Amino acid sequence: MELLKKPLILIVDDTHENLQVLSNILHAKGYNISISTSGKSALESVNTEIPDLILLDIQMPEMDGYETFKALKNTNAKDIPVIFLTVFAESDKIVQAFDLGAVDYITKPFNTTELTSRVATHLEIKMSREKLIELNATKEKLFSIISHDLKNSLGSVLGLSNILLKNIDDYPLDKIQEFISHIHNNSKKTYELLENLLDWSRLQTGKFTNKIEKYNLKTEVDNTCMLYSDIAKDKNITLQNNITSDIDICCDIDMTKTVLRNLLSNAIKFTNPKGMVSINALENISHVEIHVNDNGVGIEAENIPRLFSAENNISTPGTGGERGTGLGLMLCKELIEKQGGKIWVESELEKGSTFKFALPKCDE
Repeated sequence: MELLKKPLILIVDDTHENLQVLSNILHAKGYNISISTSGKSALESVNTEIPDLILLDIQMPEMDGYETFKALKNTNAKDIPVIFLTVFAESDKIVQAFDLGAVDYITKPFNTTELTSRVATHLEIKMSREKLIELNATKEKLFSIISHDLKNSLGSVLGLSNILLKNIDDYPLDKIQEFISHIHNNSKKTYELLENLLDWSRLQTGKFTNKIEKYNLKTEVDNTCMLYSDIAKDKNITLQNNITSDIDICCDIDMTKTVLRNLLSNAIKFTNPKGMVSINALENISHVEIHVNDNGVGIEAENIPRLFSAENNISTPGTGGERGTGLGLMLCKELIEKQGGKIWVESELEKGSTFKFALPKCDE
């Protein structure tokens, strides 16, 4: 498994020599390369895997670069930046490329420095644009959380405490205990939400910096399980740490604990009473995978791609009626990627989910 995704560049050219030269230059710079020898095959390629950048030859038989570019606008790659490859120096050919929406052009024969510089520049612009879109979506989500979820949670605490305050002399002990339990649960939910909001805020402002050290994974997971033992017990859910004591992990412990807390909380939330939540680990050559597994309600396949993004508007109550915001999983993704790792999920409806994240192994 590749922890950090390298940019994928699609090269479209009908000349083998050009493909070879471009592939060698860009592969040496660490990019993943996909090759198409015609406009038609390029259109087929982007339906299978969307690249981060397209290098498109203008002069090709059957479907030239201009026609291919127009056709790409009707595919999933419609927003992917395109750099035209051309032997033409005429301004009208270059103007036509820009009129269609190309971001740049490179003339043949290729100058290695010019080629790699322009490719790097446009990949950086693309990533910056995507990050800005993500941040704007996240900002809107945060405003929604603050105005709705936080307000409702605090409102519930105020309302329940006010009723209890006015009627405490008239209520029997079991009724008072019931009110206090509701107040405690709502306060805990509010506290966890504030923790996530503050952690996300520190990430965005650069105040959440990595401090990578070596820790025993079983010990850290045991400590996290203890935090949720009472909640699991209330739902009659078994918590099981299957990690052996010989596995060490190099990580930022505060970031990693935040991820473990969120994943464990979610697993308990979506597991039915008398169910089980287990934590396992798998060591590979370059990384350690941590799996948080439950036998709960599972996730619909169409919802999985949205779980870790700000576009996650899924509001599914837990098996005990618990509510969430989706902020936790988005935060987990950022915290894991900040440490050079990756997070993903495998799930099946009515059978459960396994949230997995991988972090680099410690150097021996």
